[in-house]
Amino acid sequence: MANEIWTIKRCLEWTKEYLAERGEEHPRLSAEWLLCAATGLARIDLYMRMDETLNAAQLETMHAAVVRRAKGEPLQYITGSTQFRMIDVTCAPGVLIPRPETEMLVEEVLNYLDAEVLSPEAAARQRVELPWNDEVEEARKAEAALADERATAERRAANLTAADEAALGGDVLGSRAYAEELADREAEEAAAQAAEAEAAEAAEPELDEYGIAIEGADQETASAQDAASPAPAEPRIARVLEVGCGTGCISLSLAWERRGHITCTATDIEPRAIDLATKNRDALGLTSDEVAFSLTNLVSSIPREEWGTFDVLVSNPPYIPTGVMRSLPHEVKDFEPDLALEGGADGLDIFRRLLNAAPYMLRAGGLFACELYEGALDAAAELCRQAGLSDVRIVHDLTDRPRIVRAIVTEPKQRQ
Repeated sequence: MANEIWTIKRCLEWTKEYLAERGEEHPRLSAEWLLCAATGLARIDLYMRMDETLNAAQLETMHAAVVRRAKGEPLQYITGSTQFRMIDVTCAPGVLIPRPETEMLVEEVLNYLDAEVLSPEAAARQRVELPWNDEVEEARKAEAALADERATAERRAANLTAADEAALGGDVLGSRAYAEELADREAEEAAAQAAEAEAAEAAEPELDEYGIAIEGADQETASAQDAASPAPAEPRIARVLEVGCGTGCISLSLAWERRGHITCTATDIEPRAIDLATKNRDALGLTSDEVAFSLTNLVSSIPREEWGTFDVLVSNPPYIPTGVMRSLPHEVKDFEPDLALEGGADGLDIFRRLLNAAPYMLRAGGLFACELYEGALDAAAELCRQAGLSDVRIVHDLTDRPRIVRAIVTEPKQRQ
């Protein structure tokens, strides 16, 4: 193989056929992932440089990767990374691979914090109701349409179907929804700044009976208003406790998307997970003050003085029922860690322990949110009600399957 001339095009076609013969469900998509990792090129660049020849090192990397994939090893372990919301996450064997469903868990936490804890300035995603919001919305729709057109052209260039793209959760093309969301935020911030500028220009001085501005009137009025208005409260930093952090994708996304407004404490019982999560944090430029990782069993390492101070307890715990473990796909059950998957007979063993800890960890009104097995959500919700939690809700994922239970701690507890 190394003595022959292997262009990107030839390698792509050969890999696709090789993997298809071995039962790969999406052979072309897998071939593209592996080639991107071996060459360092973006997927779209593969199709712009089809005639380029792979060097010896690239061929060796590609050969090893194809062998691993043919045995069923997950692409994320082979390539060493995946995309999660707005960040790139390094992946490694021994640590659970982030799933698209977990992106929704992050969204639920952000929605709660934006509405209940953070200041309007921190919750930049909230809509600002202004007269020209319709214009902003039209601009956002135009940007979203352009993004969709580009994605469509990209799929056509790669002969990639929408079903193929959905099969890998949008990892290859990236999360356009979050890119559009970011553009939406920027447009809203610009609109808010324009509103402030217009309000400042519109302020007119007080006039006397002859139409002459009264000197010092503005200052006196402003001083009187300042004296009458209470000083604005200092914006509060939200505190999140994550149990079972894995790659760190949940805590890192929360801290990254609301940087300066959220701090996270994240635990895991697996040393490899803590090491990997720390590397992911460092790669993002986040500090240990923003996201602190701790090797411990559930909440055992949380200092007593921090009990009852968290706004959110969030977790994607092991939740696959023991009887379902046998039916998991080969690349999951034979490559990803059982410790991060199996949740006991009904999938709720770890959830019960987290539910027991939540009233001790959370302040009054704090959010408890967990991703769980789709067949266990009704039972989990009932357990939350029996434990005295309020506003218990089940959230469905993008395929309309029950995926997340969330509830509010109304009566915190103190352990004697």
